Amino acid sequence: MMDEATWIQQAQHGDMDAFARLVSLYQAPVYNLAYRMLGERMEAEDAAQETFLRAFRNLGRYDHTRPFRTWLLSIAAHYCVDCIRRRRPVLALDDELTPEGVSMDPGDAFAAWEARERIQQLLLCLPAEDRAVVTLRYWYDCSYEEMAQILGTTVSAVKSRLHRARLALAQMLKEVGSRE
Repeated sequence: MMDEATWIQQAQHGDMDAFARLVSLYQAPVYNLAYRMLGERMEAEDAAQETFLRAFRNLGRYDHTRPFRTWLLSIAAHYCVDCIRRRRPVLALDDELTPEGVSMDPGDAFAAWEARERIQQLLLCLPAEDRAVVTLRYWYDCSYEEMAQILGTTVSAVKSRLHRARLALAQMLKEVGSRE
């Protein structure tokens, strides 16, 4: 079985099967990042596709001293931030989403789904850069250094954005809780 470094090297030499393996390996993380940032399935699918297209076009520029995952998520995050800047904020969620957790009690499954959807709605209220740090930290467990690399900023800026985002989310949760 070949490893990621071999696939990258082969893809850089034009091997489409090797690049397809990389796409297969990273398709879910790239899509999930895009979905958390953009909040819409179709837009996230388009963003994931664009991310892989850009990665393929720029594969020759990939720096082997950096993790491929970080490089790829960086492309996705920057593309999503650009998408968010080009549009007005969208607060409606996809109504086609269904509760997950088939093995759970139906009431518990729905409550878990509802909580995830509430968090997604609140994420959409954050500025793009703050949304990116929250997504990278809590969905991808990225370190501050990884987030700084992905977003092209400093560790202190990442920490500041994450702190600001946490405060904003806490305030929004408090406001939502007081209305219920």
